[in-house]
Amino acid sequence: MTARVSRPACARSATSSSSGFRSDGHPHTLNTDDLDNFEAERELQLAQEYQDVVGMFRYAVETDRRFYLANMVDVSVRQDGPRPLIEVSLADAWVWDMYRRTRFVPKVRILSFKDVNVEELPAPVI
Repeated sequence: MTARVSRPACARSATSSSSGFRSDGHPHTLNTDDLDNFEAERELQLAQEYQDVVGMFRYAVETDRRFYLANMVDVSVRQDGPRPLIEVSLADAWVWDMYRRTRFVPKVRILSFKDVNVEELPAPVI
């Protein structure tokens, strides 16, 4: 499955070219609204992709940095130092990250000193 990604409005405008310059030779700059709109559009596309793929996975995994869907999860806690280190291995995973080109990942290894939440997702209703 591929998600359709469109270019930001400023990149689609008639005054900009692929070189990043306006027709008058001055550089085209993004303003804050253009960037906010672009990020909002990417976030919406990612949420729609999540809705499309969530039924393909058994587990949802949340860390302090990322959110994953996976079909295999293995969690181990190591007490080597003063704080426990949590190691999570995922297989057949999908990563919630709007800046990644490929969100489907065959294997993921997560190391964290913070909380990791693993939830078994309900079986899809057929």
